[in-house]
Amino acid sequence: MNHYFQTLELHKVLERLAEETSNSCTRQMALEIEPSADPARVQQLLGMTEDALQLSIQYGTPPFYQMEDVCAPLLRAKSGSRISLRELLSVARLLNQIQSLDDWYCHCENSETSLAYLFSRLAPNPALRDKLERSILSEEEIADGASTALASIRRKIAQSGQKLRDTLDKMIRSASMQKYLQESIVTLRDGRYVLPVKAEHRGDVQGLIHDTSATGQTYFIEPIAIVEANNDIRLLESQEQEEIERIITNLCAECGAYADVLIENYHVCAELNLYFAKANLAAKMKATLPQLTDDGAVVLKKARHPLLDPAKVVPIDVTLGREYQALIITGPNTGGKTVALKTVGLLCAMAMCGLLIPAGDGSSVSVFSHILVDIGDAQSIEQNLSTFSAHTNHVIEILKTADAQSLVLLDELGSGTDPVEGAALAVSVIEQLKRQGAKLMTTTHYQELKLYAIETPDVENASCEFDLETLQPTYRLLIGSPGKSNAFAISEHLGMPPQIIAYAKTLVSTEQTRFESVIEKLEAARAELDTQNQQLRQARLEAQAHEQALREQLKQLEQEKDAALEQARQSAMQIIENTKIESNRLIDELEQLRHEKDRETFSDRVSQLKSRTKNSFARMHDAANPVQQRMQEQYKLPRPLKKGDTVYVTDIDKQGTVLAEPDSSNMVFVQIGIMKTKVKLENLRLQQAAKVMLNGKKRQPAKKSVSSKVTRSAAMELDIRGCAADEGVYQMEAFLDSALVSGISTVTIIHGKGTGVLRAAVHRRLKELKYVKSFRLGVFGEGEDGVTIVELK
Repeated sequence: MNHYFQTLELHKVLERLAEETSNSCTRQMALEIEPSADPARVQQLLGMTEDALQLSIQYGTPPFYQMEDVCAPLLRAKSGSRISLRELLSVARLLNQIQSLDDWYCHCENSETSLAYLFSRLAPNPALRDKLERSILSEEEIADGASTALASIRRKIAQSGQKLRDTLDKMIRSASMQKYLQESIVTLRDGRYVLPVKAEHRGDVQGLIHDTSATGQTYFIEPIAIVEANNDIRLLESQEQEEIERIITNLCAECGAYADVLIENYHVCAELNLYFAKANLAAKMKATLPQLTDDGAVVLKKARHPLLDPAKVVPIDVTLGREYQALIITGPNTGGKTVALKTVGLLCAMAMCGLLIPAGDGSSVSVFSHILVDIGDAQSIEQNLSTFSAHTNHVIEILKTADAQSLVLLDELGSGTDPVEGAALAVSVIEQLKRQGAKLMTTTHYQELKLYAIETPDVENASCEFDLETLQPTYRLLIGSPGKSNAFAISEHLGMPPQIIAYAKTLVSTEQTRFESVIEKLEAARAELDTQNQQLRQARLEAQAHEQALREQLKQLEQEKDAALEQARQSAMQIIENTKIESNRLIDELEQLRHEKDRETFSDRVSQLKSRTKNSFARMHDAANPVQQRMQEQYKLPRPLKKGDTVYVTDIDKQGTVLAEPDSSNMVFVQIGIMKTKVKLENLRLQQAAKVMLNGKKRQPAKKSVSSKVTRSAAMELDIRGCAADEGVYQMEAFLDSALVSGISTVTIIHGKGTGVLRAAVHRRLKELKYVKSFRLGVFGEGEDGVTIVELK
């Protein structure tokens, strides 16, 4: 990395990028990144980083593992050489990485990204991966499942060893042998099982002597009875080793056959890791994708230096290369001038490396062929260079290199020498860089440069804001106005004696004082404009919020209107349906009345029909006016309610049966259909039992009885046993009307068996009623032929 990027501390950003990587190869790639001067390449790199970030946001960061560089071992395997178990395990980890990335990308719905070509180059090999994982337990051990032959050999070794140990256990437990042994244990010498025999009894135990103790008191003898068994175990161990060698050789051969693909995939995984590391770094920096241009213009909005504490850094807005070619930044020491220079240069360099930049949306940067920087004190005692000399050497080098595709950043141009000469030299350098076409930012304290920027069309002033009340910098960069160094104010704040400050002010020239006064007035005007702009922005935000609230309120009103219209439509449909039902019932009654016009009870039936018709129309009128509140009638119960009374519930337009007398709070327990509820006494109207005329005489309706086998609800059955046919049919019609109004769908008519006349009359009338869906005789347990079960529509 050249020293200009070192000065901007690009290497520190790349070190942070390296911390986001998962393997040594990608880490090295991150640290070796250099800014590209090719706009097309930079655009491609930024696009790939942005796609990686978007994929990570949608589907999470893909899994990246710690991989070792397996390229050299794979090339050896390809040439026929054998590689170690450790290297084979590294190949298995690489295969796992390939498979994981391929599986992850297959689950991404938006696969048409600039990273697609990298993922398409991944070539998983699950068979080889599974074989390696199944065959190798660790860097020193092959698994039994590596081959059936190996598993068989190890099983035989275990069986032979167990059998041999059993034989030895019997020997050391025998009384004849124990007197010869130093200890009753079995041990190993040179891989063979032996017994520790006392030196004086070495001739009493037949076998091969393999070792003696350090004191010579113990001989380790392999009994002759187990020599053959030990030989068998050694032979099996030799076969085991041969099988292990064969397995490793085959695994190396398979990896060698797949070496080229694995090496390519290793580099693909490392490259993918780099792009997702860039995405992770961007997420931590809250970075965005800048617009890329090639006209040398830089527009940064809310730009933040990536190496400063995010909680403390003050975002700045910078524009360069459009309305003006050079920007001269002035202001007090420690006010943020140098940080502004580094921020612009470092963010441009980051973008040229394919990194997203910590700036707001709408920012744009250019691709520069050179970013030339002179920042900091480069004096050198060894080279006999003063600060001025060191800066001058750097400026000379920059002048030799700068062109129309260069960004030049100069800190304290012309400092370190006589102020007048230094200012003149600084203006001359700026003019030369402008003629060479370079985009320039420089910091200074010289008044001459402030005047130069005011008078020169292609040069603009900027200042780092300073709060005169707190005597502290705000670190905000203000384009368009020069800044004051505020040396007197800062010195006084630091404790400089007042008389020294006062005398120093008298030494300042009148022209300089007037210029400082103008700058101060400009600063005050700018601050006032900033305040007004802030108020205007706040007022605009409040207006937008108010507008949004009104839009939400209007939307809610529209929804409420739609809901009210829908409810009204539903109510209208219900009214229509109720009207149709009532009309059909009236038509049926009129038709029946027409057939009964010759009977003696005709006039009474006409009166009853008129009364019911009037009541029906009243109910329909009430239902058709759901919005108006119903007026409570001046009604008084003719007598106190008692259990069993039939009442009309006014607020729900239903009939019910009183289940208990009113309580102390005038609430009555009423059964309405199958529902039992408490109703206010004032909402109940007592229904008088209708008297029936039969042969010119008033006759009370037959009492309802309850079957001894089945207990039925009074509201769901009618007992007309003992009634004449026409009387029973009349009671049944009234009962069905009440059931229909109450919403009951199934009722029982008890007519008895008898001669069957009443049952036949009931069935004939049921066939004529349009609101009867079906009817049938009862079955066993319901009353059989003595009852009719009616289902209403």
